[in-house]
Amino acid sequence: MATSNALHLSRLTHAWVDRPPLFDIEDLSLPQGQHLFIQGPSGCGKSTLLSLLAGVIQVQSGVCEVLGRDMAKLNQLERDALRGEQIGVIFQQFNLLTYLNVEANTLLPTRLFPSRAASAAKEWGSPKKQAESLAHALGLKPSSWRQPVNTLSVGQQQRVAAVRALMGAPKLLIADEPTSALDESNQMEFIELLLSTAQRQHASVVMVSHNPKLAPRFDQVFEMKSGVGE
Repeated sequence: MATSNALHLSRLTHAWVDRPPLFDIEDLSLPQGQHLFIQGPSGCGKSTLLSLLAGVIQVQSGVCEVLGRDMAKLNQLERDALRGEQIGVIFQQFNLLTYLNVEANTLLPTRLFPSRAASAAKEWGSPKKQAESLAHALGLKPSSWRQPVNTLSVGQQQRVAAVRALMGAPKLLIADEPTSALDESNQMEFIELLLSTAQRQHASVVMVSHNPKLAPRFDQVFEMKSGVGE
Protein backbone atom coordinates (compact mmCIF):
# COMPACT_ATOMS: atom_id res chain seq x y z
CA MET A 1 0.00 0.00 0.00
CA ALA A 2 1.38 3.41 -0.95
CA THR A 3 2.20 5.74 1.92
CA SER A 4 0.57 9.16 1.74
CA ASN A 5 2.78 12.20 2.02
CA ALA A 6 2.51 14.82 4.71
CA LEU A 7 4.46 17.13 2.39
CA HIS A 8 5.33 17.26 -1.28
CA LEU A 9 7.30 20.22 -2.62
CA SER A 10 8.41 20.66 -6.20
CA ARG A 11 10.19 23.64 -7.82
CA LEU A 12 9.06 25.74 -4.88
CA THR A 13 10.47 29.26 -4.80
CA HIS A 14 9.76 32.38 -2.78
CA ALA A 15 11.04 35.94 -3.03
CA TRP A 16 10.23 39.15 -1.24
CA VAL A 17 9.47 42.28 -3.30
CA ASP A 18 12.46 43.47 -5.33
CA ARG A 19 14.66 40.76 -3.85
CA PRO A 20 16.18 37.60 -5.38
CA PRO A 21 14.61 34.22 -4.47
CA LEU A 22 15.29 33.03 -0.94
CA PHE A 23 15.25 29.39 -2.00
CA ASP A 24 14.46 27.05 -4.88
CA ILE A 25 13.42 23.58 -3.68
CA GLU A 26 13.52 21.16 -6.60
CA ASP A 27 11.87 18.17 -4.90
CA LEU A 28 11.11 17.23 -1.30
CA SER A 29 8.59 14.74 0.07
CA LEU A 30 7.88 13.59 3.60
CA PRO A 31 5.79 10.44 4.16
CA GLN A 32 3.05 10.74 6.75
CA GLY A 33 4.33 9.91 10.22
CA GLN A 34 7.97 10.68 9.46
CA HIS A 35 10.06 13.52 10.87
CA LEU A 36 12.03 16.12 8.90
CA PHE A 37 14.93 18.24 10.17
CA ILE A 38 15.66 21.47 8.27
CA GLN A 39 18.96 23.25 8.69
CA GLY A 40 20.85 26.04 6.96
CA PRO A 41 22.50 29.42 7.56
CA SER A 42 20.62 32.48 8.76
CA GLY A 43 18.78 34.26 5.97
CA CYS A 44 18.33 31.20 3.73
CA GLY A 45 14.54 31.18 4.18
CA LYS A 46 13.94 28.45 6.77
CA SER A 47 11.25 30.35 8.68
CA THR A 48 9.69 31.52 5.41
CA LEU A 49 9.43 27.90 4.28
CA LEU A 50 7.69 26.97 7.52
CA SER A 51 5.26 29.87 6.98
CA LEU A 52 4.44 28.48 3.53
CA LEU A 53 3.88 25.00 4.96
CA ALA A 54 1.63 26.39 7.69
CA GLY A 55 -0.34 28.47 5.20
CA VAL A 56 0.58 31.77 6.82
CA ILE A 57 1.83 33.18 3.53
CA GLN A 58 0.74 32.49 -0.06
CA VAL A 59 2.68 30.22 -2.40
CA GLN A 60 4.22 32.25 -5.24
CA SER A 61 5.65 29.62 -7.55
CA GLY A 62 5.88 25.84 -7.63
CA VAL A 63 4.08 23.00 -5.87
CA CYS A 64 3.49 23.05 -2.12
CA GLU A 65 1.20 20.20 -1.06
CA VAL A 66 0.51 19.86 2.65
CA LEU A 67 -1.54 16.91 3.90
CA GLY A 68 -2.76 16.34 0.36
CA ARG A 69 -3.89 19.94 -0.15
CA ASP A 70 -2.38 22.21 -2.80
CA MET A 71 -1.59 25.33 -0.79
CA ALA A 72 -1.35 27.47 -3.94
CA LYS A 73 -5.04 26.80 -4.64
CA LEU A 74 -6.31 27.63 -1.17
CA ASN A 75 -7.40 31.09 -0.11
CA GLN A 76 -6.43 32.60 3.25
CA LEU A 77 -9.54 31.32 5.05
CA GLU A 78 -9.01 27.79 3.71
CA ARG A 79 -5.35 27.82 4.73
CA ASP A 80 -6.26 29.10 8.20
CA ALA A 81 -8.84 26.32 8.55
CA LEU A 82 -6.33 23.65 7.48
CA ARG A 83 -3.76 24.95 9.96
CA GLY A 84 -6.29 25.17 12.79
CA GLU A 85 -7.77 21.73 12.23
CA GLN A 86 -4.82 19.57 11.18
CA ILE A 87 -1.52 21.36 11.91
CA GLY A 88 0.15 22.06 15.25
CA VAL A 89 2.70 24.89 15.40
CA ILE A 90 5.42 25.48 18.00
CA PHE A 91 6.67 29.03 17.56
CA GLN A 92 10.21 30.11 18.41
CA GLN A 93 8.86 32.53 21.03
CA PHE A 94 6.11 30.05 22.06
CA ASN A 95 3.28 32.66 21.66
CA LEU A 96 1.51 31.53 24.81
CA LEU A 97 -1.34 33.69 26.13
CA THR A 98 0.06 35.19 29.31
CA TYR A 99 -3.35 36.03 30.79
CA LEU A 100 -4.32 32.33 30.76
CA ASN A 101 -3.02 29.57 32.99
CA VAL A 102 -1.28 26.42 31.77
CA GLU A 103 -4.47 24.37 31.45
CA ALA A 104 -6.30 27.05 29.42
CA ASN A 105 -3.33 27.51 27.09
CA THR A 106 -3.07 23.79 26.36
CA LEU A 107 -6.80 23.42 25.71
CA LEU A 108 -7.00 26.40 23.35
CA PRO A 109 -6.92 24.43 20.03
CA THR A 110 -9.76 22.17 21.16
CA ARG A 111 -11.84 25.17 22.20
CA LEU A 112 -11.31 26.98 18.91
CA PHE A 113 -11.67 24.00 16.56
CA PRO A 114 -14.44 21.42 17.14
CA SER A 115 -12.63 18.80 15.04
CA ARG A 116 -9.62 18.94 17.38
CA ALA A 117 -11.93 18.59 20.40
CA ALA A 118 -13.68 15.63 18.77
CA SER A 119 -10.36 13.90 18.08
CA ALA A 120 -9.22 14.41 21.67
CA ALA A 121 -12.51 13.10 23.04
CA LYS A 122 -12.48 10.06 20.75
CA GLU A 123 -8.96 8.95 21.64
CA TRP A 124 -8.59 10.14 25.25
CA GLY A 125 -12.13 10.59 26.54
CA SER A 126 -11.93 14.39 26.74
CA PRO A 127 -9.59 17.23 25.72
CA LYS A 128 -8.56 17.70 29.35
CA LYS A 129 -7.54 14.05 29.65
CA GLN A 130 -5.44 14.34 26.51
CA ALA A 131 -3.80 17.52 27.80
CA GLU A 132 -2.96 15.81 31.09
CA SER A 133 -1.56 12.77 29.25
CA LEU A 134 0.58 14.94 26.97
CA ALA A 135 1.78 17.06 29.89
CA HIS A 136 2.90 13.92 31.72
CA ALA A 137 4.63 12.55 28.60
CA LEU A 138 6.48 15.82 28.04
CA GLY A 139 7.58 16.18 31.65
CA LEU A 140 5.31 19.06 32.65
CA LYS A 141 4.67 18.94 36.40
CA PRO A 142 1.01 18.66 37.55
CA SER A 143 1.70 21.40 40.12
CA SER A 144 2.02 23.92 37.27
CA TRP A 145 -1.44 23.21 35.85
CA ARG A 146 -3.14 26.24 37.41
CA GLN A 147 -0.19 28.63 37.20
CA PRO A 148 -0.15 31.63 34.84
CA VAL A 149 2.25 30.71 32.03
CA ASN A 150 4.35 33.84 32.59
CA THR A 151 5.41 32.46 36.00
CA LEU A 152 6.96 29.34 34.44
CA SER A 153 10.56 28.75 33.45
CA VAL A 154 11.48 28.82 29.76
CA GLY A 155 11.70 25.03 29.72
CA GLN A 156 8.22 24.68 31.23
CA GLN A 157 6.77 27.22 28.79
CA GLN A 158 8.32 25.22 25.97
CA ARG A 159 6.51 22.11 27.17
CA VAL A 160 3.21 23.97 27.42
CA ALA A 161 3.65 25.12 23.81
CA ALA A 162 4.32 21.53 22.73
CA VAL A 163 1.26 20.19 24.52
CA ARG A 164 -0.89 22.88 22.91
CA ALA A 165 0.47 22.06 19.44
CA LEU A 166 -0.23 18.32 19.86
CA MET A 167 -3.79 18.71 21.16
CA GLY A 168 -6.44 17.03 19.05
CA ALA A 169 -3.84 14.83 17.30
CA PRO A 170 -2.89 17.08 14.35
CA LYS A 171 -1.43 15.24 11.38
CA LEU A 172 1.50 17.65 11.06
CA LEU A 173 3.61 19.41 13.68
CA ILE A 174 5.70 22.42 12.59
CA ALA A 175 8.38 23.71 14.97
CA ASP A 176 10.55 26.78 14.39
CA GLU A 177 13.69 26.67 16.56
CA PRO A 178 11.72 25.32 19.54
CA THR A 179 14.85 24.56 21.57
CA SER A 180 16.81 27.78 21.00
CA ALA A 181 16.43 28.96 24.60
CA LEU A 182 17.69 25.70 26.15
CA ASP A 183 21.18 24.39 26.79
CA GLU A 184 22.34 21.44 24.69
CA SER A 185 21.50 18.64 27.15
CA ASN A 186 17.98 19.98 27.70
CA GLN A 187 17.53 20.42 23.95
CA MET A 188 18.17 16.72 23.36
CA GLU A 189 15.86 15.68 26.17
CA PHE A 190 13.05 17.87 24.86
CA ILE A 191 13.43 16.61 21.27
CA GLU A 192 13.36 12.99 22.43
CA LEU A 193 10.13 13.64 24.31
CA LEU A 194 8.58 15.64 21.49
CA LEU A 195 9.34 13.14 18.72
CA SER A 196 8.28 10.09 20.73
CA THR A 197 5.00 11.80 21.64
CA ALA A 198 4.39 12.81 18.02
CA GLN A 199 5.17 9.27 16.89
CA ARG A 200 2.52 7.85 19.23
CA GLN A 201 -0.01 10.16 17.56
CA HIS A 202 1.33 9.27 14.07
CA ALA A 203 2.05 12.96 13.47
CA SER A 204 4.65 14.10 10.97
CA VAL A 205 7.14 16.65 12.31
CA VAL A 206 8.96 19.41 10.43
CA MET A 207 11.49 21.22 12.58
CA VAL A 208 14.02 23.98 11.95
CA SER A 209 17.09 24.17 14.19
CA HIS A 210 20.61 25.52 14.16
CA ASN A 211 21.83 22.59 16.26
CA PRO A 212 23.07 19.85 13.87
CA LYS A 213 23.45 17.42 16.78
CA LEU A 214 19.65 17.01 16.81
CA ALA A 215 19.55 15.86 13.18
CA PRO A 216 20.23 12.11 13.77
CA ARG A 217 16.91 11.80 15.63
CA PHE A 218 15.00 12.62 12.43
CA ASP A 219 14.06 10.42 9.46
CA GLN A 220 15.15 13.02 6.93
CA VAL A 221 17.52 16.00 6.96
CA PHE A 222 17.13 18.83 4.44
CA GLU A 223 19.90 21.38 4.01
CA MET A 224 18.88 24.83 2.78
CA LYS A 225 21.50 26.96 1.05
CA SER A 226 22.06 30.69 1.22
CA GLY A 227 22.37 32.98 -1.75
CA VAL A 228 20.08 31.10 -4.16
CA GLY A 229 19.20 34.27 -6.02
CA GLU A 230 22.64 35.88 -5.90
